[in-house]
Amino acid sequence: MKLRKEFDSIGSINVPGDKYWGASTQRSKKYFDIGEFLVRPVLIRSIAIIKKAAAIVHGKEKQILPQISKAIIKASNEVISGKLDEHFPLKVWQTGSGTQTNMNVNEVIANRAIEILGGKKGSKKPVHPNDHVNKSQSTNDVFPTAMHIAIAIETKNKLLPSLELLNKELKKKVSQFKNIIKVGRTHLQDATPLSLGQEFSGYQSQIEDCISRIKNALNEIYSLAQGGTAVGTGINSKKGFDKKIINEIKKITKLPFKPTKNKFAALAAHDEIVNFSGTLNTTAVSLMKIANDIRFLGSGPRAGYGEIILPANEPGSSIMPGKVNPTQSEAVTMVCVKVIGNHNGITMAGSHGHFELNVFKPLIAHNILQSIDLIADSSKNFAKFCVKGIRADTKKIKEDIFIEQLVEEFTLDFIHVLQENAIVMKNETFLRDLAVVIESIKSLIKRDFKQKHPMQAVTDAIAKISVLPDGKKVTDMNYSKVFVSKPKLDK
Repeated sequence: MKLRKEFDSIGSINVPGDKYWGASTQRSKKYFDIGEFLVRPVLIRSIAIIKKAAAIVHGKEKQILPQISKAIIKASNEVISGKLDEHFPLKVWQTGSGTQTNMNVNEVIANRAIEILGGKKGSKKPVHPNDHVNKSQSTNDVFPTAMHIAIAIETKNKLLPSLELLNKELKKKVSQFKNIIKVGRTHLQDATPLSLGQEFSGYQSQIEDCISRIKNALNEIYSLAQGGTAVGTGINSKKGFDKKIINEIKKITKLPFKPTKNKFAALAAHDEIVNFSGTLNTTAVSLMKIANDIRFLGSGPRAGYGEIILPANEPGSSIMPGKVNPTQSEAVTMVCVKVIGNHNGITMAGSHGHFELNVFKPLIAHNILQSIDLIADSSKNFAKFCVKGIRADTKKIKEDIFIEQLVEEFTLDFIHVLQENAIVMKNETFLRDLAVVIESIKSLIKRDFKQKHPMQAVTDAIAKISVLPDGKKVTDMNYSKVFVSKPKLDK
């Protein structure tokens, strides 16, 4: 491999001849070889947006030569487009301000601009990575600004469309299932009836609320730290530079960015991102509940709840190929756990903004962008490959409802008989026996529908189901055989 020498304040170092990065990046590549995660491309491209905006402002104000401004803009555009992705080799875990990544972008843009102008890579002439590409900037304001830009871009282009798709598919199910009455459940026990559509309306409302929270939190993300430079004072930048560069960033991204109200807070704390991560955390909590409910409702089909039929996307088991497993739900729940963990990391990192700088920026950026990415992808997949194809098992639902109605009728009938005989149901043994009787009746009815129940062996001596000529099923009770034990009844 052909090498070239690049120089920095420490001295010279060999750099691959075909790469646009320079000495700072090469040293960082060696000293921060930690883990496998590279800095996300969207963050790199967000930094390049800042470099482009700065070059536009400096060119307009004649602070750098027009040809240099144009070359930096062209090189920045190539980074923004993804054309130069291979020239950003640095890992996430580096200096807490993100200096290495900022310098990586400075060097790549500078060397590419030099090349555009006919110069020699590594010469720093006529374009210097610090004096021109990084002019009026510091890593300390570039990196938090890039984090906000990346979050906003990924949220607008990826996260919100995915959640809107899930919301849309859930809305369809609300309408589709509105007339299907089923057993409600509280404490995992049978409760009063509701429609399957009403049940799904709860899920749809949760996602709708998550979308609203994310949009509200995004308003804070539109505030940018750019112009604060090293500690928030704006040293080494001209007055008004902050407003001018952010105006150019607005034009490039077509997003409503604005200067932050306080640059000292913007550099030393990342409360806006912590808050935004909190909305992702809430979204993960909502998705966890929805995915688990759908997983449970589709369980069985013979021995589970079995009220909905999930799409069969792939074989369910290596040993039981006939199974259809709730794979999309399971993927979503794993994503949720990861997002909740990411939020915990962001919370801790956000709390460590000491004096004028938070030095957990790369971690915060990595976690928040990963969470956005994971929620977006899993929500889209969940909507397309699970929710969209869900069908109601109306036969099973009707049977369950009928069973519950019969049990309710028996229970009320039985209690009336006891009351007519002046029996007060206070004795614990009596109440226990009554519960046994009710479950026994339920087991008998389930047997009639070829459903399993652990107490079927007890039921034959107590009750049976008769079918009338009109097809209606009724419960015939032999109350003399009802009790398992002889309770002492309070009269």
